Amino acid sequence: MMERLREGVNSLAVKIILSLIIFSFVFAGVGGYLASGTTEPAAKVGDQEISRNQFEQAYQNERQQMQAQAGDFFSTLLSDPTYLAQFRQNVLDRMVNQALLDQQASKLGLRVSDVQVKNEIRSMPAFASNGIFNNEQYLAALRRTGLSPDQFAEYVRQDMVRAQLIGALTNSEFALENELQAIYQLEGQTRMVRTVTLPLSEFADKADITDEQKKAYYEQNPSQFVRPEQFKISYVELTGNSIADLADVTEEEAKAYYEANKATYGTAEQRKVSHIMIQGDDATAKAKAEKVLAELNAGADFAALAKTESDDTFSAEQGGQLDWFDKGVMDPAFEDAAFALTNKGDVSGVVQSEFGYHIIKLDDVKPSDAKPFAEVKDEILATLKQQHAADKFYSLSNELAEKAFEMPDNLDEAAAAVNANVEKTDFVSLADLQGALANPTVLQALQQPEVQEDGLNSNIIEIAPEHVMVVRIDDSRPEIVLPYEDVEAQVTALLKRQEGENAAQTLANSLVKELSEGNDAGLNASGYTFGTESEINRGSPEREVAELAFTMATPADGKSEYGFTRAVNGDVVLVALDSVNEPEAAEISLESQLADRVSRTLANTELASVVEQLKADTKVTYSLEQVEQ
Repeated sequence: MMERLREGVNSLAVKIILSLIIFSFVFAGVGGYLASGTTEPAAKVGDQEISRNQFEQAYQNERQQMQAQAGDFFSTLLSDPTYLAQFRQNVLDRMVNQALLDQQASKLGLRVSDVQVKNEIRSMPAFASNGIFNNEQYLAALRRTGLSPDQFAEYVRQDMVRAQLIGALTNSEFALENELQAIYQLEGQTRMVRTVTLPLSEFADKADITDEQKKAYYEQNPSQFVRPEQFKISYVELTGNSIADLADVTEEEAKAYYEANKATYGTAEQRKVSHIMIQGDDATAKAKAEKVLAELNAGADFAALAKTESDDTFSAEQGGQLDWFDKGVMDPAFEDAAFALTNKGDVSGVVQSEFGYHIIKLDDVKPSDAKPFAEVKDEILATLKQQHAADKFYSLSNELAEKAFEMPDNLDEAAAAVNANVEKTDFVSLADLQGALANPTVLQALQQPEVQEDGLNSNIIEIAPEHVMVVRIDDSRPEIVLPYEDVEAQVTALLKRQEGENAAQTLANSLVKELSEGNDAGLNASGYTFGTESEINRGSPEREVAELAFTMATPADGKSEYGFTRAVNGDVVLVALDSVNEPEAAEISLESQLADRVSRTLANTELASVVEQLKADTKVTYSLEQVEQ
C-alpha cells in the first residue's frame, strides 16, 4: 500500500519510533496490532509465537532503515539471494533474542509505571521544539507510522522493561588493572618488518598454456562459462522529487498554514495554574467541589483551601500549584478549562476529569513566541510543496497502476498517463541489473510467472516512499554454455593465473625455508630484494602483512623470522620480521577509555552468553522455509 508521507519519512521522530518497534511487534501485550493468523509461525519461543506477519513487518522496517542509510548500495547487497537470506535470518534471530529477554524480564517481575513511560516519551528529543515537548509533533510522527499513542506507549514500556534486564546484566561488568595492562601492551605493540612482493602478473605471463590444457579445462568446468538467462526489460519509473519541483504554492496558502501551525515555529503557549481536586465521580464528590467553589466565591484563600481540601496531596502542599504545561499534556477537560481562563487570578467553575472534580485558578501565562512569517516563509513553502507533491504523487501512482493493468501488454499508455518515458534495457541477467531495477521487490516482480512467462505488466512496485515502478519483459534468451571460441581468452587467463599462483607460492616456500636457515642465495638469484624496514601496528593499512607479522614468533636478537602471505590481488608477499617493540609502561586508569571499552566488551559477551543460556533453556523452533521465501 502506498504511504503518503506529508512531513518526511526520514524525520528523526519516525526513525526513533521505527527503532523501538522493529523487533517489538506483538510482544508484551500488543498482540491485537498484527494478528498472527493461522499460518505456521516464523518462529516459536517457548509458548510464544512470532507470526509470519510480525516477522515480515520487522523485516520491512529494518530494510527501510538500511535503505535510507545506504541507498543503492544496500539494494545491490539485497539482490544477492545469499545475503538476502542471511539478512532475513538475522532479523528473525534478533526477534527471538528479544522475546527471550522479554520472557525473562517478565519472570523476574520487572515493571515500569505509566508515569515512567510518559516521562520517557516526553524526554525524547524527536518530539521537542526548542527543548520543550511538542504534542502536535509527537502525534504527527505517530500518524506517519500508523500507530496510536497507546500502541507506541506499549512499545516504549516494553523497551524500558527490557533495558532494566539488560542493564542489570551489563552494568556490573568491570576490568581489572592487570587485564588493562596486558591489553595495553598487546594493542600498543609494534613490529619491524621488511617485505618483498612476488607479483602474480609476472608469474602468470611466464606460464605456458597449451591448447590441450585449455580445452580440457573448458570441458571439465562448463559451469564457469555459462551465460545466464537474460531479458530485455521495459519499465516506467515515478518519483516524488520531480513532482515537488513543479508544485505551485501561493503565499496565501503559506500564511494560512503558518497561522494554523504557529507553535511549530516557536515555543507554544504555556500556562501555570493551581487546582483543588476532589477525587471521585459521584454526586457526593461533585457536591463537595461545589461547596469549595462557593467558599472561594465568598472570598476564601485559594492556596489555603487547596492545602486542606484538595485530594491531590502533592500539589496541595504547594497551595495547589502545578508546573508549567502546554496543550496536549493534561486531561482534555482540565486543559480546556485552564486555557479558557483569560486573566491571572481567574477561577474556573467545577470541572470534571477522569481523576475527579477540579477547581482551577490561572496563575501565569507564557505566550507563544513564534518566529515571524517572513523568517519561516521559505520553509513553509517547501513543506507545502512536499505536501502537494505527495497528493499529486499518490494520484499519479494510482493512474500508473490502473493504466498498466488495463493495457497489460505494453507500457506506452501507462507512461503517457503520468508524463513519463518507457525506459528499456538491452539483454541483461537479473543478477547484473543496476539501480532501481536491482531492488529486491523489482527482482521478485520480474520473476512472477505472469511477468516472466506470460509477458504481462507487473503490478505497481513500491521501491521506497514516493518511488514506484512498473516493469515488463519484452524478450528473453535462455541460459547456455558459451562456445569454446567465445571464452578461449577467459580460459587462457584463468589457467595462466592458476599456474602463476602455483609458481609464486612454490618460490615463496623455497625462499622462506632458505632464509630461515640463514641462506639468501636463492633470494639473490631470484632477482627480488626486500624493501626498507618499516614499523607496523595491528591496524596497519597493509592488513595481510600485519595479520601475518603479529602471528609470527618474536625473533632472537640479530635474527629474523620469515613467512609469506597473499595480497588481495593475488600477489605473494614475503615478510621478514626483524624485531618486536613493546610500548612504554603506563598507568592505566580504571576510568580510562580503554577500561570503558573493555568493560563494554565484557558486558556484551555476558549478555550474549545469557541469551544463549536462555535459548538453551527454552524450546525455540524456526520455520526456516518461510523465512527464506
